[in-house]
Amino acid sequence: MACSFPGLPDQPPCPRYRGRDPGPCPGYQGRVPGPCPRYQRRVQDGNKNTFMNEGLSNISTLLVDEETDTLFVGGRDAVFALDLNNISREISRIRCQNYILFLHKINDSNLYVCGTNAYHPTCDHMVIHGTNMSLQGRDEEGRGKCPFEPTLNYASVFVDGEFYSATSNNFLGTEPIILRSMRNPVRTEFTASWLNEPSFVNMEIVHESESSPNGDDDKIYVFFTETAVEFEFYDKVLVSRIARVCRGDLGGKRVLQRRWTSFLKSHLACSLPELNFHFNIIQDIFFLRRRRWQDSIFYGIFSQQWGRLDISAVCAYSMKNIQEVFSKGSYKGPVTAEHSPVQWMVYRGEVPVPRPGACIDDLARTAGYNTSADLPDKVLQFVRDHPLMDDPVSPIGNGPVLLKRGSNYTRIVVDRVTGLDKETYDVMFLGTDDGYLHKALSCDGEMFIVEELQLFLSPEPVQSLQLSPKKGMLYVGSQSQVVQLPVAECHRYKGCLDCILARDPYCAWAGAAQGCVPLAHPPAQTL
Repeated sequence: MACSFPGLPDQPPCPRYRGRDPGPCPGYQGRVPGPCPRYQRRVQDGNKNTFMNEGLSNISTLLVDEETDTLFVGGRDAVFALDLNNISREISRIRCQNYILFLHKINDSNLYVCGTNAYHPTCDHMVIHGTNMSLQGRDEEGRGKCPFEPTLNYASVFVDGEFYSATSNNFLGTEPIILRSMRNPVRTEFTASWLNEPSFVNMEIVHESESSPNGDDDKIYVFFTETAVEFEFYDKVLVSRIARVCRGDLGGKRVLQRRWTSFLKSHLACSLPELNFHFNIIQDIFFLRRRRWQDSIFYGIFSQQWGRLDISAVCAYSMKNIQEVFSKGSYKGPVTAEHSPVQWMVYRGEVPVPRPGACIDDLARTAGYNTSADLPDKVLQFVRDHPLMDDPVSPIGNGPVLLKRGSNYTRIVVDRVTGLDKETYDVMFLGTDDGYLHKALSCDGEMFIVEELQLFLSPEPVQSLQLSPKKGMLYVGSQSQVVQLPVAECHRYKGCLDCILARDPYCAWAGAAQGCVPLAHPPAQTL
């Protein structure tokens, strides 16, 4: 009974359900209905806390700090600090004439804050003293770190005093940039072969140096959608990308001075070719970290450029596959064939040594290349002209783990849970553009949407979604409010059969209590 959750060990098990699943969603006659929600309710009827304030608008970022039990909320002209246990309780706030877009934790008493500052992006350090917050007033230049205006897509990550950002370097948005600032500044080239009208989605660090047998380096991965350079048609063809740079990259000595010498990118594939469904626009990415980075998984939400625009797909990607594409895959190169829609093809010529775009490892050091500045010019010239990999990064299972019609997903977080049956489940929480939250998981090779929750009284897109595994809580932001809700409310399942049929790994039927009760789970990100 891998997908049912019997009674607690000291109780008689529930009767096994012998009925059949309800089948496709009512009223839909198409070929790809997607799973139906088994349980639908409004969060207004459940256990939730809400934060709404007349000074709260244009919410752009949520930062969960489990160490200090604080939820930081960045919006227009203000940063709020809320009680992580009950976000309706405001701890502190600070006013600033700015659209706050970035909030990054430096330590328990300092945050790094960036905002648009009336089309003059500015960053500063925020100091926290108990219930008081204050800006240091440094007013650091934010160009290349933060967008010039709040509607542009962007991504960033703060790592040990290094700030990595992906945004536009100018007001017009014509200079897309992936930048490391603060220490050893390095950036991408301003050329279409590197970044071609990108829309950035997310940025994550993967500590690939940990337990590395060959002295490898940590990597920064960037996710975005851009106009494809490898095709040329009457309409622009969009393609989803994953790019990678090495954390120890210092740029080249003569070629690629203060530029990434390790910048490589690949097509992030998510499709159902047999149905002619190609999901080429990436909406959001969540990195499910595991104790061994090799076991970590990226989950992504995708939509279509053409065709049915009311279908969302979720694809998952293993670190092993990602690493192999960048470390062993072939490169693409531009071709000069006339009247051909294909502009880039696999490069068949000689590839210089050491491998272009590779991080400095033990093998490179043995050959005398201790930093990227030591690399030969021909290696740097090659990676400058061939940043695109030929092999795509294919999803686990070669297709979506979830396909849903009628829902345009905007945000995703994933929790890894061990059920009473000792099976491990990756539970996905998905926000929609009309203010709903779906809880979904795969069971015996079939995807189930366990719950559909209405988050707001009136339809508003889910713009921020954060998970606190320690608290077992979700924090959901729209433009004007933040909602806190538990990952599961087991008491909502009425009766033994309802509890089992929900297939909710957070819950189990307790015969003695005659109720559906939550199971105790360790923090999901540390297993």
